[in-house]
Amino acid sequence: MPIRENLAANLRRLVQRHASVSAVCRELGINRTQFERYLQGQAIPNKATARLICSFFKIDENELYREPAAMAASDSHASLRQRLYETMVHPPSPAIAGGTYFTYFSVPGRPALLMRSITFVQRETELVTFRRVTRWGPGDDQGGARAPGNHYGVVISRLNWIYFSGINSRPTGEPSIIAVQWAPISEPVLVGRAIVLTGSGPTFVSVIMRRDVTRISLKQAIRMAHIVRLDDPDVDHLVASLAREA
Repeated sequence: MPIRENLAANLRRLVQRHASVSAVCRELGINRTQFERYLQGQAIPNKATARLICSFFKIDENELYREPAAMAASDSHASLRQRLYETMVHPPSPAIAGGTYFTYFSVPGRPALLMRSITFVQRETELVTFRRVTRWGPGDDQGGARAPGNHYGVVISRLNWIYFSGINSRPTGEPSIIAVQWAPISEPVLVGRAIVLTGSGPTFVSVIMRRDVTRISLKQAIRMAHIVRLDDPDVDHLVASLAREA
């Protein structure tokens, strides 16, 4: 197809996502008569106008002039990504407050040890996100994570489970998922399972999460993210008891 026809077909598809041609022209600051010439395949915008149009519709210039079939396929993929994202974060919002949570993972083959991570949960109306920090220092070579972790992700709720789904921003870039529920006890503590990366690869482990109510600083919290022993007096007694039962 001639480049003008490609432009016209792609512009008409893009405009359909908005209220009207007039609304698009007002937002762009482009004369309606001139824009109609683009829509009818009678003219091609200059470089500055093309950049303005691409910025408004959030596409690159190649997409503006490519074959309409290819543009439609690109739209379909973008739509699928958007639907997947919206499905993941749509309500019900997880029943968890924002704040700092100590997150304890069992260490495979070492029942006397726990890997203690720090999870920072942030609520923005219905959207809940998190950052989880795991440190693995020279003194922690008795077990635990294969590499330091700095996971970012979203928290969602499905069928009475709370899921922490994230990606490690470290070079390893591995995904992770934690599935927890509120324990049926008087104390507010989350228990469940997680998939973590160990020296032998991804592994299922037990996980316990408990919110910090002492309001320690970020620096203090991150310092506490390392391997600990169950009999360490620094470890919460309830966490140690639950870990032994698990």
